[in-house]
Amino acid sequence: MNIPNRITMSRIFLIPIFILLLSIPFDWGSWDIGNQELPISHFMAGLLFILASTTDWVDGFYARKYNLVTNLGKFLDPLADKLLVASALILLVEMGSAPAWVVIIIISREFAVTGLRLVAAGEGLVLAASQMGKLKTVLQIVAISALLLHNYPFSYLSFPFGIICLYAAMIITIVSGYDYFRKNWHVMRDSK
Repeated sequence: MNIPNRITMSRIFLIPIFILLLSIPFDWGSWDIGNQELPISHFMAGLLFILASTTDWVDGFYARKYNLVTNLGKFLDPLADKLLVASALILLVEMGSAPAWVVIIIISREFAVTGLRLVAAGEGLVLAASQMGKLKTVLQIVAISALLLHNYPFSYLSFPFGIICLYAAMIITIVSGYDYFRKNWHVMRDSK
């Protein structure tokens, strides 16, 4: 297993730790961040999410720079991304920090695009991510990070930065999903 794939695997292995930090009611105290409290366990989960999200960029950069792109990496990288983002979004719903309907739309789009990619793979085609899809990913990561950190540092201003980013991510998710299917509909139409 090459280095980019090991980095991707590390992202997958960080997900259970991330889930435990948000699921178990650790009593490690909290910090006052303006008009609310930020539990230390949520702060640690937020940092872990940011670290795991950063590995996505690192493994991709390393794989392209040193020509280490593999079929295993093509499979593991999007899987790791979807597991991390879906886990975070579902936990944010459980915490009452994200509306369930928004999360359902985002996760449904990910399932739909993954299905289209599977059909394309069956036809021997590889469907690359679009620039809009990359923007969607960045917005999702920023929104999730802000919500995990209870909107810090915007909490001092009572500005709902995290939820605004989440709604923006949802809109870009819908638009990029539509664009992805529009550009690649021939895969579904021509599949055998």
